[in-house]
Amino acid sequence: MTNSTTKSDGGPASTETNTIPLQQPRGAARLGLSILGLGPVLILLLLAIAMSIATPLFFTERNIQNVLLQSSVIALLGVGQLLVILTRGIDLSVGSIIGLSSVMGGMTATWSFANGLSVVLAIIVTGVVVGFLNGFLFVKGRIPHPFIVTLAMLSIVRGVALTLSGGSLYTDMPPVVLWAGQGYLGPVPVPALIVAVVAGIMWFLTTRTQWGRWIYLVGGNPEGARQVGVPVNKVLISVYVVSGLCAALAAIVSSGRTGTGDPNAGTGLELDAIAAVIIGGASFFGGRGSVGNVIVGALTIGVIRNGLDLIGVNSFLQLIIIGVVLLLAVLLDVFRTRLEGKLRLARSEKLA
Repeated sequence: MTNSTTKSDGGPASTETNTIPLQQPRGAARLGLSILGLGPVLILLLLAIAMSIATPLFFTERNIQNVLLQSSVIALLGVGQLLVILTRGIDLSVGSIIGLSSVMGGMTATWSFANGLSVVLAIIVTGVVVGFLNGFLFVKGRIPHPFIVTLAMLSIVRGVALTLSGGSLYTDMPPVVLWAGQGYLGPVPVPALIVAVVAGIMWFLTTRTQWGRWIYLVGGNPEGARQVGVPVNKVLISVYVVSGLCAALAAIVSSGRTGTGDPNAGTGLELDAIAAVIIGGASFFGGRGSVGNVIVGALTIGVIRNGLDLIGVNSFLQLIIIGVVLLLAVLLDVFRTRLEGKLRLARSEKLA
């Protein structure tokens, strides 16, 4: 595109191109997007530096192990929650799934013929079944939004856990569950290794398989996905099944850490899982987010809580600080969306 000026005699005096001004905004937008893409990691690094300055205990080996332990349950829930949010959904039942799965594992452990494998299977099957019910009711019931289904299941599942247990704890968890929550391989906590394995599998599935591409496509453009033959309903059900599975794995870690089957386990953790996903840069509009950044988001929450505990900040103020970080992450997402819009506009102007 060019802008021309005319001499007094009617001839063209000069021709000025606006190609460079168009390139500058595009370059700035790309740079901004690159920086925002590193936002979750930068936030985590800044928090870690701040905590290490505030207390010399933060970067000790024992405390790093504590951070990994504290973050493990949230990270497992967050990985499952990510798949749901990628499809423009939400799963509010994951905290309650931990409670019911923990109870089912504890009940199974009381059977005379039970062993560690049967307890683990009982926990996993419980999470998968509840996850399937979430997805099935949402899709087949034609319910407008999964918020409604999973909010109802949050209450139902917790109520079932309390009813089955009578509000009591089961204290006979087998050694394999205790090892999953309390064990170490060298200096590394077993829960952190479980998170690493699950995250690695989910990274592969979401980035290297047709199913993973379908998830992003369904979240980015549901109608377009249907038009190109993507089995949208099956994809939606599958992500809730995986979310339930991840909640069950979190229940194994949680039960192992406490050594109990607790009907109240996981209370409120659905909000931490959502926070980890959003702090990690995923969008509620669907189609954007990564497993790696969810782990970063979970570690961010773990660092905040651990560091503030070390310097003696009360738990009420911790809630405020986590809320501020979450709000910052949402604002960064909004800003990123605007930059992407400007970049698309600049590209369309160039093509025009």
